[in-house]
Amino acid sequence: MIKTDILIIGAGPTGLFTVFEAGLLKLKTHLIDALPQPGGQCSEIYPKKPIYDIPAFPEILAGDLVKNLMEQIKPFEPGFTLGERAETIKKLEDDTFIVTTNKGTKHHAPVVVIAGGLGSFEPRKPPIANIADYEDKGVNYFIKDPEVYRDKKVIIAGGGDSALDWVIFLADVASEVSLVHRRNDFRGALDSVEKVSELAALGKINLITNAEIVGLTGEDQLEKVVIRHRDEARGEEFKDVDAFIPLFGLSPKLGPMANWGLEIEKNAIKVDNSYDYQTNISGIYAIGDVNTYKGKLKLILSGFHEAAIMCQSAYQRINPGKKYVLKYTTVGGVEGFDGTKKEAKREVVQSIGV
Repeated sequence: MIKTDILIIGAGPTGLFTVFEAGLLKLKTHLIDALPQPGGQCSEIYPKKPIYDIPAFPEILAGDLVKNLMEQIKPFEPGFTLGERAETIKKLEDDTFIVTTNKGTKHHAPVVVIAGGLGSFEPRKPPIANIADYEDKGVNYFIKDPEVYRDKKVIIAGGGDSALDWVIFLADVASEVSLVHRRNDFRGALDSVEKVSELAALGKINLITNAEIVGLTGEDQLEKVVIRHRDEARGEEFKDVDAFIPLFGLSPKLGPMANWGLEIEKNAIKVDNSYDYQTNISGIYAIGDVNTYKGKLKLILSGFHEAAIMCQSAYQRINPGKKYVLKYTTVGGVEGFDGTKKEAKREVVQSIGV
């Protein structure tokens, strides 16, 4: 049985930052995540993708953000149960909780925080009959390391931000990049659409619209894709390819959490409208993209804010009647459980006798 003060379900950026905020309050934390490493989607799906809306970082790769968060929380010595999914939760008579994973690992805590991002998720796959035969054999639904595609012929399908961003990025990596989209218009940011159009005009990428991938061929590996054009005169064409990456987004699912008695609204966990992000079950909180309330913004920085507020409430639940006085880290510093302490140097004012 793993015991902790705050049990965090989800080790993405919001879950990781919760460790820091809890540590400032001298609360121990443990994280559960179904993925084999911390970082959530930032590590699993787009570690090399730049993020532009993290305060004080004009640009930071998703993987580097996770690396920095891991370094920031290191002094607070969090525990991790990775590669396991939180399966069941049981509230005990003393108002504490037992959370058991799909592999039978039990965790005991007075506070449970769900920071599961979109919950469990899977890629939306195009309706190609034999696509499963080529998964990890030329077909991938995520780009973890763009260097895998260096000097390769790559076809990306999709019309959203992810497809546009990766086409732009891989234009300088792959030997040939093609973007196939079933319409002429795109759902991505205007500057990305303009950049893709510019790259196409310069001959640096192939832009194929009003078309879709309908077939895949190859012996042991993917060798060709079949492109069907809406223009009947063009019909179908076979195109040589080393990698086919359909980027049609993710299909989010709450998974087992949907059966925990939590109030669900539009596939998200409803919380008390930003007071402390507590759910309808006292002692269970939801923060980050997994929650919903009036005015909700699904941004990493919003999750960071929610983590800070939630930890204050969790402290009162764990220490009823005990007053906590908020101290800024610029004043009190950061004292880790490992004995380290970071604090600003204090100026020594010395009077001089006359």
